[in-house]
Amino acid sequence: MRYFSAPDIDFARVRADLGIAEDYGAEALAEAQSAVDAFADDREDLRHLPFVTIDPPSSRDLDQAVYLEPGRDGGFVVHYAIADVAALVRPGGALDAETRTRGTTFYFPDGSVPLHPRVLSEGSGSLLPDVDRPAVVWTIRVAPDGTVGDVADGSVSVRRALVHVVGRLDYAGVSADAARGTLHPSVALLPAFGDLRHRIALERGSVTLDLPAQEVVRVDGRWTIRLATRHESEEWNAELSLLTGMVAGKMMLDADVGLLRTLPPPGEEAVEAMHELAETLGIGWRDGESGGQFLARQPTAQPATLALMSAATGLLGGSGYLALPAENDDATQPVTQHSGLAAVYAHVTAPLRRLPDRFASEACLAIAGGRPVPQWVLDALPGLPAEIAESSRLAGRADRESVDLAEAVVLEHAVGETFAAVVTRPARERRSAEVFIADPPVLAPCEGDLQPGRSLPVRLVRADPATRRVTFAPAQG
Repeated sequence: MRYFSAPDIDFARVRADLGIAEDYGAEALAEAQSAVDAFADDREDLRHLPFVTIDPPSSRDLDQAVYLEPGRDGGFVVHYAIADVAALVRPGGALDAETRTRGTTFYFPDGSVPLHPRVLSEGSGSLLPDVDRPAVVWTIRVAPDGTVGDVADGSVSVRRALVHVVGRLDYAGVSADAARGTLHPSVALLPAFGDLRHRIALERGSVTLDLPAQEVVRVDGRWTIRLATRHESEEWNAELSLLTGMVAGKMMLDADVGLLRTLPPPGEEAVEAMHELAETLGIGWRDGESGGQFLARQPTAQPATLALMSAATGLLGGSGYLALPAENDDATQPVTQHSGLAAVYAHVTAPLRRLPDRFASEACLAIAGGRPVPQWVLDALPGLPAEIAESSRLAGRADRESVDLAEAVVLEHAVGETFAAVVTRPARERRSAEVFIADPPVLAPCEGDLQPGRSLPVRLVRADPATRRVTFAPAQG
């Protein structure tokens, strides 16, 4: 997914064409407005832990809060609070049904259409500062070498709790405070934790695509695209979610019940294409370096990194969900790992924005507590992968068409001009080849039978905001 910000362009037509709207129905909206904590009497009081959130400044749907403290052995104790959406959404109710249909929060360059009504996702369910909130709290003890045990040895616990967030931080501020040595005490250990977990992830063979965010702005009266600053704290913060997701995935796989996020290994063709593109861009691939290690050392502020990261999506194709226990036969075994992370993994840390997290979290709570998984979760699990796949396809269309519109607006004035380009993807059946333009940073279709990694001049032949079409063609021959 490419992250575009274009608040001054209207994407209402894209939303309308895709049928994505904030119309949840009167009954579902009423349930969200009147939602109360279904587990209020069964919560551990953890309001003494000084949790903080780290999000973009404009975010209101705050899924996660963190408090890090040193472990007795020199490692880390991670306290990670996740919004307890299952406590606010009644199984079998109108809101449950509506979220099962939506599947995800849909993001557009000018805003979002949330999975849950805003009164819940940005209000009663959000881990906002200075108010008590219901949460699912993970406590994970990380050894000095970055490894983690499990529930059985006391290294992991997960329970329902009441939390109180004491501070709301953002990525720019956390990075700046880290550079000054003035980090909030609750996250003073975050850089060391994040760097350690990222290093061992790369050693494990993990591949992470940190696509630089893009902003559409006006310069001297004309639209252009610039790469947004990516802060190191975003990577540190991501490691908290990844750690929790891997712990959750292992718990559910061991118990043979739950919902895993899966990804098959990449094909040889995708790996070869990445090597060819890197060579064309003049970026050396070191001997013995994995794809993840190669991508991790690319500077995020460089336009070429956008091309590399976009091309690298070929390494991560085929992602999906696997419901446990899995149906299989003697001929095929289901994929249980996420090859991009080189680990078993589950989505449990963003229930306000993703449907599967609510069900996977509930399974983990039951496993950790030695209780049966609730029947409403067991009933839903078999159908969830197909439901989520459908919403993921729609989210993918929303992303592609939004980017197409933004790029068409930016390039409308440049039809007929020539640009230096690199081919990032060949033509396939009904899909055109794709080229990368460095200035402005654009990935767009190009006519012709082109080979990945080839450099060539291209001419902009179409940039039409009405149809959201941008097309280039080889400028020579």
